[in-house]
Amino acid sequence: MLTILFLVSYGLLTMLVVEQGRTIDSQRNLIHLLFGDSVQLSNIRGKAIQKQQTEARAEAQKKSPSQPTPADPRAQSPPTHQPQAGAKNQSTSKVGRPVPPKPPKDTVDQGDDRRILITI
Repeated sequence: MLTILFLVSYGLLTMLVVEQGRTIDSQRNLIHLLFGDSVQLSNIRGKAIQKQQTEARAEAQKKSPSQPTPADPRAQSPPTHQPQAGAKNQSTSKVGRPVPPKPPKDTVDQGDDRRILITI
């Protein structure tokens, strides 16, 4: 009787492992499909934003045709300041930021006496 019970339990365990493998495979396939959909959606959003920007430039150009737009490189005036090739933008660079001052050594937390555990 005990042998039959062990065989049944091993059979159920084998079925469980097989079903888990199938579930994992189906989840993997679903993730791949969702990733492909996400890439397509990102492309569509990017194209929509690009189209909105193009329309906004066209409207701005219609409203003020006398001023040059950044889309037309011939209409731009030459820049007066040429940045160095290795220089980075200050807004994204951490090099130009000042380092905050360190607190004096006597104000450093020495510990809290209330936290000391006294045991008998």
